Amino acid sequence: MISTKASYLDVDLRSPENNSAHHTREIDGKRLIVRRGQPFSITVQSNGSLPPKHHLDLVLHLGKRDEVEIKVQKERGAGDKWWFNQQGAQDEMLLTLHSPADAIIGRYSLAVLLMSPDGRILEKKDKMSFHLLYNPWCKDDVVYLPDETQLQEYIMNEDGIIYMGTWEYIKSTHWNYGQFEDYVMDICFEVLNNSNDALRNSQMDIEQRFDPVYVSRIIAAMVNSNDDRGVLTGRWTEPYSDGVAPYQWTGSVPILRQWSKAGVRAVKYGQCWVFAAVACTVLRCLGIPTRLITNFSSAHDVDGNLSIDFLLDENLQPLESRGGRDSSWNFHCWVESWMRRDDLPKGNDGWQVLDPTPQELSNGVFRCGPCPVTAIKEGNLGVKYDAPFVFAEVNADIIHWIVQRNGQRRKIRVDHATVGRNISTKSVYGDFRDDVTLHYKYPEGSKKEREVYEKAGRRVTDVPSESSEPGRLQLSIKHAKPVFGTDFDVIIEVKNEGDQDAHVQLTMLAMAVTYSSLHRGNCQRQTTTVMVPAHKAQQEVLRLRYDDYAQCVSDDHLIRVKAFVEAPGENEPLLTVTDIPLSRPEVFIQVPGKAFVCEQVKASISFTNPLPVPLKGGVFTLEGAGLLSSTKIHVSGDISPGQTVSIVVSFSPMRTGVRKLLVDFDSDRLKDVKGVTTVVVRKKYRNIFPEITECY
Repeated sequence: MISTKASYLDVDLRSPENNSAHHTREIDGKRLIVRRGQPFSITVQSNGSLPPKHHLDLVLHLGKRDEVEIKVQKERGAGDKWWFNQQGAQDEMLLTLHSPADAIIGRYSLAVLLMSPDGRILEKKDKMSFHLLYNPWCKDDVVYLPDETQLQEYIMNEDGIIYMGTWEYIKSTHWNYGQFEDYVMDICFEVLNNSNDALRNSQMDIEQRFDPVYVSRIIAAMVNSNDDRGVLTGRWTEPYSDGVAPYQWTGSVPILRQWSKAGVRAVKYGQCWVFAAVACTVLRCLGIPTRLITNFSSAHDVDGNLSIDFLLDENLQPLESRGGRDSSWNFHCWVESWMRRDDLPKGNDGWQVLDPTPQELSNGVFRCGPCPVTAIKEGNLGVKYDAPFVFAEVNADIIHWIVQRNGQRRKIRVDHATVGRNISTKSVYGDFRDDVTLHYKYPEGSKKEREVYEKAGRRVTDVPSESSEPGRLQLSIKHAKPVFGTDFDVIIEVKNEGDQDAHVQLTMLAMAVTYSSLHRGNCQRQTTTVMVPAHKAQQEVLRLRYDDYAQCVSDDHLIRVKAFVEAPGENEPLLTVTDIPLSRPEVFIQVPGKAFVCEQVKASISFTNPLPVPLKGGVFTLEGAGLLSSTKIHVSGDISPGQTVSIVVSFSPMRTGVRKLLVDFDSDRLKDVKGVTTVVVRKKYRNIFPEITECY
C-alpha cells in the first residue's frame, strides 16, 4: 500500500448534475442515472497528489454475479468501447466517462482503482453503482428521435390518453404511466431480470440488452404472464373478485409495484389497454420512445387467411363453438416504439408495433413484434416480427354466415372496409386524438391499396369496385347516443330503391357484448313483416329498456344490434350490425387554490348516481404521477337514485410541473366511471434555502 497521504477520501458521482444533463432528474435526484452515448463526470478526491507513474483505472461490472466485466480505456479508441479522460491535479480529479451509443443498458457497478507502475492495485474504491439507459437524444443511438416535441411526449410525459369505444363513437380515458415514480425504474429492470431468457442464461441475456429490438421483445412477453414470470394475468369475463377488474386500473405504477412486492407474482387482471399501458411505462422508462395505439374494429385472424368468419344460426345467434377462434374486437390497443432496425433491410426504421396482449405465439412465446409499421402499410409480410398477424389486424375481411339446419353455410354479408378504422394515438400537442390510419394502410379503395393486397395475398377480386350496383333494398340502423340507465330507441330503416313495393320479413335483435365481441345475452328481439313502397323507406322501432339490458350488459356497456331482412325476389338476404356504446356519467374533481410541492392540498370529489336503482359498495380510486400514490376510499352505505356523494382528499404533491389527478368510481351496478383534473404544482421558495422541486 502507498502512503496514507495519497489514499482516497471520496468519489462523488455528481448525480444531480449528471442526471439533469441526461434527462433523468425526474427519475431520481440522488442516484446516478445516465444515458448511453453521452459523457458524464465523476470527481475523485484524495488527500494528496498521485505519486509519479501511478494512475487510475476504472472497471465496470454488470449482473447480479458480475457476469460481464468492462475495463474502461484511458483514451478514446473504437466507438464501441468505454473510455475516460482525466482532468485536474493535486487532491481533486474530474473523470469524464464516455459510453458507446450501443452500450448495454442496466445497473453498473463501478470500481475506481489506484494502480502502481508495475500493475498492482494499491487502493480500491468500489460499492458504487449507476444505471445506464437508452438515449433517444443521441444521434448514434438506434432509438434516436430528432424531434424534441416528440421526445417530451414519448419519453418524458407521464400522463397519457387511451382511446376506446367503437370506431363511430370514440371515447377517451386518461392513464398515469408514471415512469418516473419512485422505484419504477428498478422494477423495469426487475422485469428484464425475470424473463425466461435471463433465467436460462444471465450473461447472454445481459450482453443482448444493447439491442432495443431484443429488449422490447422481452418486454412484450413479460408484461403478460402466460408463459413466464410476467406482470399481468389477462381475463376478459367476470368474475374479477380475486383481483382487480381491468377497468378499475387508472395507471401502471400500482400494477408494477404489486408485481414486485408480491415476489414477481402476476397481478390480476388486465385487458389489452392495460397490457399496452404497462408496456408503454416500461419502455419509456428504459429510454425507448413509445406511444399507445388504438386500432378500432381490430381483427384477430387465427388461421392467417385474412378473413374473419362469424357463424350465426337461423335466429342470428352466434355459433362461437363452431366458428373457430377468429374474432373482431371493437378496439384493440398495442404500442409503437421508435427504433432503427439494423437487423432488417432499409425502409423498416421508425415506429414498430409491439403487442404484449397474449393472443398468439411468436417464436413459442405469447408476444407480438416489434414489427415495422411501414412493412404493414406496404404489405411486406416477410419482415420480422409477426407482420402477417398485424397486417390482418388492420386489413382482414369480415364475413357473416348463416348455418342452416342441414349444416349448409349461407354467406349473407361481406365487409371489406370495417377492419382497421380510425387508428388513434394521443397528440404530442395536447390532450386530443391523432389519427394515424394512413401510417398503416393506403386510402380505402385506392389503386395502391389494391397493389398491397395483391402482394399480401388477399383476394383482390373480393374487393367491390365503385361501379358495382347495390341491391334494390338497403338496410340501416340509426340511434342517438344513449346513456346507461335510460330507456332508448333504435331505428331500423328499410329503403326500397326498386320500382315495385317490397314485402319483407325484418328481424331485429339486440344483445349485450364485450368489447372483444363475447356474447353476454339477448336484450330484445322482434320479428315483423314490413311493406316498403317503391322508392320509399320504412322505419321500425326497437325499444330498449334499462330493465331489459341491465341484467346482461357487460362492464364495457355495449349493445350490439343486428337487423336481418329477407324478401321474395332478392337473391341474398340483408344483414347489418352496429355496436351502441352506453355513455356513463363523470366524476367531478376540484382542487381549489394553488398547489406547491411538499405542501398539503385538498381535492373535492363528487359523483351523482344516475341510475333508477341504488348503488352498493361504492369505492373511489385516486392516483397521479408526482401527486399521490394509488389510494382507495370506500363509500359508506348505499347511494340512492339521484344522490350525490362527495369526499375530500388531502395530499402533498411530490414533484413540480403540470400533473394529472385521476379518479375512478366503481360500484355493484355502475363501474368504470372516470374523472380527471389538471394540477399545476409550483416550486417552493424559502428565504434561506434554494428552491425546492421535489420531496425526498
